[in-house]
Parts: sequence; C-alpha cells; structure tokens
Amino acid sequence: MKYMKLGSKPDTFYTEEATRSVLSEVPTDLIIHVNTTKYHLHKFPLLLKCGLLQQVLSDERDPLVSVSLHDIPGAEKSFELCAKFCYGISISISAHNYITTLLAARYLRMTESVCRGNLVHKLEEFFESCILQGWKDSIVVLQSAWRFSGWTENRIVQPCLDSVVEKILLHPSQVTWSYTYTRPGFDKKQHKSVPKDWWTEDISDLDLDLFRSIICTVRSTKSVPPPLIGEALHVYTCKHLPDPLHINGLQAEPETAETLAKQRRILESVVSMVPHESGSVTCGFLLRLLRVANYIGASSSTKAELIRQSSRQLHEANAKDLLIPSQSDPSLYDLGVTEALLEGFLAQFTRRPSNPLEMQRMSTKMERVAVIYDTFLEIIAGSNLDLPVSRFVDLVEALPEIARKKHDGLYKAIDTYLKEHPEVNKAERKQLCRMIDCRKLLPATRSEAVCNDRMPLRTIVQLLFLEQERTSTSNAVSGNRIPVHEEPARRSEQVARQTDPQDNMENTTAMIRSSSISKVEKKEKVTGDRGSKSRTK
Repeated sequence: MKYMKLGSKPDTFYTEEATRSVLSEVPTDLIIHVNTTKYHLHKFPLLLKCGLLQQVLSDERDPLVSVSLHDIPGAEKSFELCAKFCYGISISISAHNYITTLLAARYLRMTESVCRGNLVHKLEEFFESCILQGWKDSIVVLQSAWRFSGWTENRIVQPCLDSVVEKILLHPSQVTWSYTYTRPGFDKKQHKSVPKDWWTEDISDLDLDLFRSIICTVRSTKSVPPPLIGEALHVYTCKHLPDPLHINGLQAEPETAETLAKQRRILESVVSMVPHESGSVTCGFLLRLLRVANYIGASSSTKAELIRQSSRQLHEANAKDLLIPSQSDPSLYDLGVTEALLEGFLAQFTRRPSNPLEMQRMSTKMERVAVIYDTFLEIIAGSNLDLPVSRFVDLVEALPEIARKKHDGLYKAIDTYLKEHPEVNKAERKQLCRMIDCRKLLPATRSEAVCNDRMPLRTIVQLLFLEQERTSTSNAVSGNRIPVHEEPARRSEQVARQTDPQDNMENTTAMIRSSSISKVEKKEKVTGDRGSKSRTK
C-alpha cells in the first residue's frame, strides 16, 4: 500500500503528567483539550494553517488561551497529526489513517484559502494520484469513509466504488497489484496467472451496503460471468454468516436480538443477489444459506425461495448438506425442511420428458438423489435417538419406491436405526425391513444382511433364497463357459435389453404424480375427519 510523507522535522512531541507538548525554547501560549488529553502548543504555527482556530481566537487578547475540540473527527490521534503538520514535523499518511486525517483537517479548516499548500489540498492530491490507483488502498479508504459518515461522504465513497468496480472488470492478465487470496490449496508462487475470482476476498471485508452496491454495478455491466458473482456471494457469506452445523456446541451464549437482526439482513440481501442463471451457485451454498435462514429465523418467503432454488439442484448436494438444524433446538435437525426439499425436487418429474436426452438426464438425477437421501436417512437414524418408527417410515416413503434402483443405502439406514433404537419391537422391526427390496441389494450387502442379527427371520429367508438362486444361476452360466465374474454384468445387460428406459422414466413420472395425488387426498381426508369430529362434539 502507498503512503505520503509530509514535513521533515523530527518528532518533538512528548508526554508529561498526562499533558502532550512540544519541545521548544518558546513558551507555549495555547492549550487545546481533546477529550481527556490536554495539549500545550503555540498559537503561531497553528493559527497560520487552521481557519477554525483563527476564527475562535480572533477576539482573544489573553497571553494564554484554552480551546476545547472534543468533537474533532479521529479524536486525539488525528488532531496530533494535523498539529505536527503545522509545526513541519514529519508525518506519514496512508489509506489506514487517510479518512480520519482528512476529516480532522476539514474540521480545522486547513484549506488553501487559509494557507497555500495546506493539508486538505495535499490529502486530496494523494487521494487522486495514489489511493484511487491502488486496489487495497481504495478498499480500505472506502470502508473507513463509510463507517465514519456513510453516503454523506460521497466525495470519497463514490470515487472509491468506481475505482473498485473498474478494477474488477479488468481482465485478470491486467492485474498488477497485490490482492488477498487464501483459498485452501492455492499457492501464488506456483500459479503464474491471476485467478478469475482474485477480487472476491477483499471486497468481502466491506459493509453490506457497499458490497451490495459493487455487486449490483458489476452485474449491470454483464461483463462478469454469473458463477463469479456467485463465488463473491459465497465468500461474503462464509465471512459474515457462520454455518450452524459448525457452531453447535461451541457457542457459549445465544445470539443477541441485534446480532440476529443483522444476520437476517445480510442473508436476505445475499439471497436477493443470487443470479438466476443455471450453475451460478452450487447447491451446497444454497443449502448453507437455508441452514442459516432456519437457524436465525429468516422470513418464510426467504426460506421458501431457498428451498425452491436448492431443490432444482438437489442432485449436486451431499448427504450432510441436507442436515438443517432446527431453530428451536439446534442440536436436532428440521426434517420437515428436508422433506420440502425432496418434494420440490420430485415436482420436476411430474411432466413427461420431451426427448430421450432429457429423459436420461432426469433419470441420472433421480438415481443420484436417491443415494444422497438414503445416506441422509442413515445419518438421521444414528443421530436422532428420539425419532419414532412411524416418523422414520414416513421419511423413507417420502422418496418413491421406483426411484431407488438399489436398496443398499436404505438397508444401511434401517440397520443403523435398529442398532441405535434397540427398544423397537418385533412388529416395528418387520415394518421397517419390509421396505427393503432384497433383489435390489448387491451380493456383498446380501451376505452381510444374512449374518445380521437385527434382521427379521422373514428377511433372512428371502436373502438366503436369492443367494441360492444366484448361486444356481452362476453354476449354470459356468457350465456354458462364461466366467463367473462376468455373470452379473451379463444379467444386467439382459435386463437392460428387456427394459425400455423410456418406459422406466414414464413409470417414475406416473408414480410420483400418483404419490402427490395420494398425499393431497390424505390431507383432505384428515381435514374431513377433523370436521366430522367437530360436528359430533
């Protein structure tokens, strides 16, 4: 970062008995109070360059005058820099002390009308020639100006905003200044080229209004691709909104109402800035925002928008992304939100695919989500010891049976539930295991399940029968000189030839549509029963 040096005399200010003074053979004749600090100085050098002191002391005839400047911007530190400038003592100005020094100089009216080459003029020249030309200089001054006076200091804020936006829009090959980039695994020495998102980390230090202004201006130019905007939002979110999954148990005290209100404001602003273009942000990022929204009690419209966006990309998530801490008890997970995500994802399959390519893409997404969801069920089964069997069954059935091409994940989830809930009775055990289609288990999983004491006898018998059938088939195939290790692939090929992928996808679509209708009818039935009970009473 650049700095400006003014003056050439050595620093002769010193402290004695809580009083700041300057070494001089001439007795001091001016006392200035700045908050709790008292300065013993000389009228001549200060009045020569400070229009405010000229006005205040114009009618004073006393040899020793006292003045209070308690409301000077930057307090003692800024006043002392201005005073040293008046004495010709060497001072250094950088982006870190620029705003406070400028505001203090303006307060003291250290302008050209008072004295040529005065401090305000020199600071303005430094701003134009150095600060606006630098990257981090503009960021630091922008943040300082905003925190001191907001938009009222528009002569500083707007040029800094324009400078930041101008540099963001440059091609990375033209970036010649230093920037902050601390991504894990990234080493600047090994990368000769500048990363495309080089600017995202530095602007994440800005207050929300400044950050929003920069992002909106950059987006309006349509020169930056939406994924880069999404990355900037991700970096800002990670810095200002902690992930509830990582703070549970670590937070000694609950968040204050003021902190929660600030976090809600940041969250809602970030959500409103998410680009609508596909692939702009990852599903993991959207689900992180949803976790934060649920944790801090964001508006229902904000949560609904996040669920809508996340569900469209649910196939990109992983199982842990679906863990949404409950607002009432962050140690538990809000299963209703996860069900809403799954329901939103399945809503995409209520229409018939327009072409074979779309059909294949939808089928792949469905298989991916089935694996993710069953892994989520396994985590829930092992972490929520108070989860009743009926609720767990509802969660399993939330995903249509036809969507599960394999049941290995479902088997692991049910086995985990039985392991962590030993109080489950025989009937409930049968109810759970009945949902496993043994024919959709891999051979290794079948072998494991046969030896599993938690499985009901009926399930084990089914597994043994299938294993015997598989062995018989293998022997028959071996008699035809087909290697045993090729038998599963050969059978899969045969099944693939017998099954039309389009029919399979259409069956999935019909099943999901039928499931949605059943849910609606079930809700209407429950509502009607409640009405009948009310009339009976």
